[in-house]
Amino acid sequence: MWNTEEKGSDVNLASHLLIDGFRARYDIAVVISNDSDLKTPVEFVRGELGAPVGVLNPHKNRSWALSPRNLPSGSFYKPIRSGALAASHLPQTLTDADGTIHKPKSW
Repeated sequence: MWNTEEKGSDVNLASHLLIDGFRARYDIAVVISNDSDLKTPVEFVRGELGAPVGVLNPHKNRSWALSPRNLPSGSFYKPIRSGALAASHLPQTLTDADGTIHKPKSW
């Protein structure tokens, strides 16, 4: 059985957010997450680098760590509607040359 738990994606996202911010590779960064572990890099890019960061939250609960009451100019926070999120899922099963992949029941 495969372990479907992801590891390191928040660290990778934070690293690229900062690296690309330092290199001025975007006009605005958009982060799709509700993970409060991303608070520090998001705040740094918004504050120290002066680059706007938008957060799209795919969960029901709001993360105040990523969406403070007073967002800097150009930054935003928006929840992703559950219908829009559900419509973007892949089918329950996918088959490729290596076999069939099943979407976890919790999704």
